[in-house]
Amino acid sequence: MGDGTIAPRLGNMKALLGIVAGAGASYGIYKLISGGGLKRNKRSATSESKSSPQCEIKLQPGTLLARVSGLDVVCPRSVDVASGDIIHQSPDNLEPQHLNKLLSCLQTTDNPSDRCRILITLGNSAAFTVNQNLIREFEGIHIIASFLSDPAAEVRVQTLNALNNLCMNIQNQEQIKVYVPQVLELIEMSPVNSDLQLGALRLLTNLSVTDKHQHLLKESVTLLLSLLVVSNEALQVQTLKVLVNLSSNPDMMDDIVQAQAPASVVLLFDERTAPAVLLRLLTFAGNLKAWRPSAQVADELRRKQDCLFRVLLDESSQLHSRLVQLLSHRDGEIQAQVARILT
Repeated sequence: MGDGTIAPRLGNMKALLGIVAGAGASYGIYKLISGGGLKRNKRSATSESKSSPQCEIKLQPGTLLARVSGLDVVCPRSVDVASGDIIHQSPDNLEPQHLNKLLSCLQTTDNPSDRCRILITLGNSAAFTVNQNLIREFEGIHIIASFLSDPAAEVRVQTLNALNNLCMNIQNQEQIKVYVPQVLELIEMSPVNSDLQLGALRLLTNLSVTDKHQHLLKESVTLLLSLLVVSNEALQVQTLKVLVNLSSNPDMMDDIVQAQAPASVVLLFDERTAPAVLLRLLTFAGNLKAWRPSAQVADELRRKQDCLFRVLLDESSQLHSRLVQLLSHRDGEIQAQVARILT
């Protein structure tokens, strides 16, 4: 995927609010998170699993690390690495000096392919706690995050993948959280259904698993809802993981229900919607339904014509009738989710 890809973008959010999403087909379901500081009468999506490499580059035998998690790595020729540094070992057994040299290589090369290869290696290495800590101690998080604005789209994708694995570390999240605005901008400005959007959403999923950093996303709900109705199944699932995480926190609910929302969100509650999407959508709706506004707040929300409250929670919403229809869905788990919401 190059930067010149001709594809719809999310720059003008209001223009998207009437667009109806399509449905795909595959099955998936959440695991529940226990603990984590969230109030658990609601559900939250789990942390994202280790990012698999997305950069389709043929990797040659390397001069810094020959194999890391099954991937060969090439250190740019401009960096002189002693032959003794060529090692064959798994990423959980890297020496600190190897990670340090990789970070140095990343900063000194001008070759996008080399950057991708190094970021893939760092991302695979960051699947292990010891390396997550070492990269942080070497100031590697800020070095890696600086490539979120790289001109090459594939470099930005691999940057997001590396940060995603680094984010599965509480201490690392404290440094990664400052890049949330930049990650949201990538989602808004990238082609719809792109690897950039998918990588950015995975990172936000991991950041929003607990309620510690969820407040950083309270202004993003409209963006997420608009993406939900124009994206493919994979993006819908990933978007809903973030929305489920946010809606599992009662302190976020006021911001969520007031957010501008496409009227077509309610049309996704349909038997033709992919089960993987519908299950998460029902979890999100169940979290919203558990919220109980005061009469005064409800009256104020009814006066906001295009807010999520009007679309899904108000008496005028089509949601109830659509949920009743889903009681006869062929998937038993979907039936159970619908029954839980209705009762």
